[in-house]
Amino acid sequence: MNIETELLKQISRGDKIAFEELYALFSNKVYATALHYLQNIPDAEEVTQDVFLSIFNNAHTFKGNSSVSTWVYRIAVNTSLNFLKSRKKSSFLYLVDYKKEIPDFEHPGIIEENKENAKLMYLAINTLPDAQKTAFILGFIEEKPRQEIADIMEISLKAVESLLQRAKANLKIKLKSLNPKRRN
Repeated sequence: MNIETELLKQISRGDKIAFEELYALFSNKVYATALHYLQNIPDAEEVTQDVFLSIFNNAHTFKGNSSVSTWVYRIAVNTSLNFLKSRKKSSFLYLVDYKKEIPDFEHPGIIEENKENAKLMYLAINTLPDAQKTAFILGFIEEKPRQEIADIMEISLKAVESLLQRAKANLKIKLKSLNPKRRN
């Protein structure tokens, strides 16, 4: 049994120190994932808290069918997607096609000369269906191995490859429409 699995066992018994250790191992990764989805620092912080609350409350449900890392990422992805869905439902902005507006989000890890391109890329990513968006973020932004993406998304490796190809094709079309001067 690895250290992460042991930490989850201890967390399921209410061990707060084990929870702090697991938090230290995964908080930056969970936050980065949430930030890629939400493109809003306070929302990403809120989702990160929600993810770890869920981990604390559901540690006993971990069956060991995947790695702890995969399980944590699955919770982070699902919590981020659910947050987006609830934000869309609770906002009256659904009357406006907000996807056409360039978000004013500036990812803190992107250097200055790439920020405009990053804004356009995130705008385009936001138009992808959830499965394509998840595969793209995990595969090309977070650079996860394809098999880990399949495990996180609970789909086949072939399905991941298909989602990535469709996401790239859709992004290429969307980016071309957002920036006609852009070269392939």
